[in-house]
Amino acid sequence: MRKIATEEAFTIPEIAEAIRTRVRQGGPNLDLLLLKQLYEPSSTTPAASESNQVSNRDRAAKDMLPRLLDLDKVRLENMDTNGVDMHILSLVMPGVQLFERAQATELASLANDRLSETIRRYPKRFAGLASFAPQDPNAAAKEMERAIKKLKLHGFIVNSHTANAYLDDAQFSPILEAAEALGAPLYIHPRAPSDGMAAPFQDYRLEGAVWGYGVETATHILRLIFGGIFDRFPKLQVVIGHMGEALPFWLGRLDFMGAPGARAGRKNQLKPSEYFGRNITITTSGVEDPLALRYCIDKIGVSNIMWAIDYPFQPTAPAVAFIKTAALSETERAKIAYGNAERIFKIKT
Repeated sequence: MRKIATEEAFTIPEIAEAIRTRVRQGGPNLDLLLLKQLYEPSSTTPAASESNQVSNRDRAAKDMLPRLLDLDKVRLENMDTNGVDMHILSLVMPGVQLFERAQATELASLANDRLSETIRRYPKRFAGLASFAPQDPNAAAKEMERAIKKLKLHGFIVNSHTANAYLDDAQFSPILEAAEALGAPLYIHPRAPSDGMAAPFQDYRLEGAVWGYGVETATHILRLIFGGIFDRFPKLQVVIGHMGEALPFWLGRLDFMGAPGARAGRKNQLKPSEYFGRNITITTSGVEDPLALRYCIDKIGVSNIMWAIDYPFQPTAPAVAFIKTAALSETERAKIAYGNAERIFKIKT
């Protein structure tokens, strides 16, 4: 069975170095906690009670960055060993969204050029999502057009909020207009909660994938729904990972509380559940739970779900075992494993 993994991260040396510089500058942004671990593994001597934990974390961090930078040897070996046909590559969180405007625009363009070159070398193994700099929405729209029409990429990646602003903000309209006009999906990937919602996540390291990522990105999607974005841009296609950031499990309550005309639904024309299917697709990245998958199939439809690994942050073998053994019909399995990805991202077989 063909397997296309739809949320697979990479980076380039120039962006890695720019993030390392940004990490050294410090600041309150919660993303810097994870980025420091990834780009500046601890050089201090931990307390005896923490030494094993810190040592293991540092080893994992030191292994992660080389995997993100590698687009040839280790990645392809991992794919071949596990029977993965294709990675849809996207620039690792937080992309270029921590940089000032000119630097972000330049690095996004460079990353897209490198991504396009990689796909040309391995057209059967890789597809790609273009990054852009939301800091300059008009320049972002131009880069999005270049990425689709010239570089032949397959969609876009944005790491949720930028400077604590979300895509329902009027300043970002050129980005949404471009995505809809180009007919290419926009993958909204998590990052740590924005500064205004950050405080409760700090004490127990809740800011990352354990909780904060899902809460933050689900909040972003609800802002788009209740802000009427999918009514202004009815053909806009958005993809979210991690089994829909838990939103499918809330749709009954969201429909009740956020139906058109309700207090939260004053700006949306449809029920929240109706935007799933028309405008929103989910992937399974990092959630290998057959009960959750079955629920999502029954709730939002099998045609709106794609398989993903979340490489290199999640191991490949369990993700492959999950899609191979989950209690699915063969038609359902084929759609989730590759068919929906080929259709949504316009990947030629």
